[in-house]
Amino acid sequence: MKVFRAKQMATKRIEGDYKAQYALLRDYCGELVRANPGTSVKIEVEREPNHNSSTRQFKRIYICLGPLKEGFKACGRRILGLDGCFMKGPYPGQILTSVGIDSNNGIYPLAYALVESENTSSWTWFLKCLGEDLDLEVNSNFTFISDRQKGIIPALKKVYPMAEHRFCVRHIHENMKAKWKGDLYKNLLWECASSTTIPEFEGNMKMVRITNPALHDWLKEINPKHWSRAFFSGLATSDVLLNNLCEVFNRQLIGGRDKPIITCLEYIMEYCMKRIVVVLKQIAKAEGHLTPKASIIFEQIKSEASNYSVLWNGTSKYRVRERGGQDQCVVDVDARVCSCRRWELIGMPCKHAVAVNWTMAQYGMNPGPPETWVSEVYWMDTWKKVYKNTINPINGVNLWTPSQVPTTMIPPKHHSQIGRPSKKRKKSANEEIVPVKHGKMSQRGNTVTCNKCNAKGHNRRSCKEVVPQPQL
Repeated sequence: MKVFRAKQMATKRIEGDYKAQYALLRDYCGELVRANPGTSVKIEVEREPNHNSSTRQFKRIYICLGPLKEGFKACGRRILGLDGCFMKGPYPGQILTSVGIDSNNGIYPLAYALVESENTSSWTWFLKCLGEDLDLEVNSNFTFISDRQKGIIPALKKVYPMAEHRFCVRHIHENMKAKWKGDLYKNLLWECASSTTIPEFEGNMKMVRITNPALHDWLKEINPKHWSRAFFSGLATSDVLLNNLCEVFNRQLIGGRDKPIITCLEYIMEYCMKRIVVVLKQIAKAEGHLTPKASIIFEQIKSEASNYSVLWNGTSKYRVRERGGQDQCVVDVDARVCSCRRWELIGMPCKHAVAVNWTMAQYGMNPGPPETWVSEVYWMDTWKKVYKNTINPINGVNLWTPSQVPTTMIPPKHHSQIGRPSKKRKKSANEEIVPVKHGKMSQRGNTVTCNKCNAKGHNRRSCKEVVPQPQL
């Protein structure tokens, strides 16, 4: 017990006191705004019946750092991933996060909040705070991607009824696996989700109906505008189907989720600060007109474009046909669209458009290099503008300016559960649990093949096959 108490004292001295940090929260927020102009901080407390009370009970806090806000606007990609993860301390709640995509297709954290739970009320409050920072109107056509959490769906419908709300296909697959397991059904789902045109989507859904009518009926209950590229608009300049943006960011926050509230908020800010420095080092080494990942994607597109022939109609439209194949599309150069819709979805010329660009250059029409047709969101100049907005560090607690609010913040109520709190993530029922023994993955459930007789069910050591000896 002495060791346990000594560890508690050392931890409190290093990371801070869980209860005392709530009283310093307003001072911390003031220092954060002072060091990073343009930062939005909003604190909400529980309703207090006694207005003369000297204390207020903490409920929620929202933070959007000024540099991150300016960097997100400079990128120009109107899409945000939304997700939540659990706190692990004595006053647990949820961390809500919003993460965008930068010019190099990397994550770009924008805002985060500590709330009481992941419900409709907290998501509605979080989305309204985001809208004020990004100047979003009620009828905004902004794009959000999330899982199908029960609280976020009605919140988005209420705050931004005209917004495009995409569902993470991985979470749809997790729900689907409860009844339909296996790669066959998984591939059918992804074929439908990856379809970029409505005829292609309907053809893939027909294959689902032929394979399993029950699965087809289950998928039909989910509006395809939420999970298939065929129904996405091109306003987001991204065709992402997974909410990996938030998954990656939340995984980086594991080390701060069991800390006191200010230490946790500092942990998140420090990660964002360090990540900007890492990206700035990548930018210093990068060359070319496009960002590194955009260049890799576009090189693959150009390699596919060499298999197509082009026919001009005399205006801005071109017919593009695959040599020896059935793929045929129409490209409108002035409108910057192709009937395959890939150019419209990601803002990067598809293989059909690149073939048109080469044909125009061949006949002296001076279209410019294919890279000049790529959207500005992928340009190196845009990438540099995004990350020139760096986060400033803050002073220690002894240099914070005391808040002028007359009341003192106290922690939220929480009933501690009996026993040692769990820190590991709870796996879903459909996740495969692979046993590990002595640091190695178990082969339980795998079929062993003997490399002596090539029979299954045993290995070379237990093989009873008699191998004939060569005669001399």
